[in-house]
Amino acid sequence: MEQHGIVRDAWAYLESELDELGYELIEVEYVQEYGSMILRLYIDSEKGINVDDCAEASRMVSALMDQNDFIGAAYMLEVSSPGIDRPVRKPDDFERFIGEAVKLKTVTPINGRKRYRGTLAGFSDGLVLLNVDGERHEVHIENVKKARLDQ
Repeated sequence: MEQHGIVRDAWAYLESELDELGYELIEVEYVQEYGSMILRLYIDSEKGINVDDCAEASRMVSALMDQNDFIGAAYMLEVSSPGIDRPVRKPDDFERFIGEAVKLKTVTPINGRKRYRGTLAGFSDGLVLLNVDGERHEVHIENVKKARLDQ
């Protein structure tokens, strides 16, 4: 299965299970680093995330993945907090972090540009609104490849 499909399936399979433990699934990555495939999950909660939370989530995810291993190859599992450069991915995230500094990359260029660094100005009708160097930019959420808080 391709990397995008694994990420999609991991979201679908794990999000509600983590939610039942009180964790919000923030981001899923399936990447190759140093010759090994890594399934990396970022979780958060209202009280924040500590090492014990990551261990609890990791045990639960490991058990679920053993039951329904849709990856089909060897991989390492990592579970961590989102950190200060927290990913911003869901519509609720874009609304929650209005006024915050962000870095954003697009899938396809908009007027020749794929990278933005500025202030999240709003989110409406699927459009992420950014203020970058005094200019307003609109990026459809489907065109957002990656967005992170820029702390």
